[in-house]
Amino acid sequence: MSSLQVFSLRLGPGQELLGALKDFVDQNRLKAPFIITCVGSVTKATLRLANATAENTNEVLQLSGRYEIVSLVGTLNPEAHLHICLSDAEGVTVGGHVLGGLEVFTTAELVLGEAGGLAFSREMDERTGFPELVVKQRTTEK
Repeated sequence: MSSLQVFSLRLGPGQELLGALKDFVDQNRLKAPFIITCVGSVTKATLRLANATAENTNEVLQLSGRYEIVSLVGTLNPEAHLHICLSDAEGVTVGGHVLGGLEVFTTAELVLGEAGGLAFSREMDERTGFPELVVKQRTTEK
């Protein structure tokens, strides 16, 4: 069992969401951070699609336009693992693994959590060919 600490932040127009989240995690020295919720909009996004494999990682979608953030989930350890779902002006959704380039359009309102007493990292998993989440007990607190 671990404790939960909650943080919130709001990003403004033109900010890059993934980079801003990584900076926030670094500045607050978070060891086991994750996304609780996010609402907002973006004008750009770079996503890796579900068809990608360790041997074929170029299944990438570059989006440009106005998109609502329908969902954003994942862990924010140094090698963040986030998935996003976006909807366009007609409500058509698209989603995938966030590679970056999430440029905020009007706002991104985020609530983050940190699992106290735990530390997230990523290690290569030979079965998947990707660095996968490893959860450990923290040896020292912040």
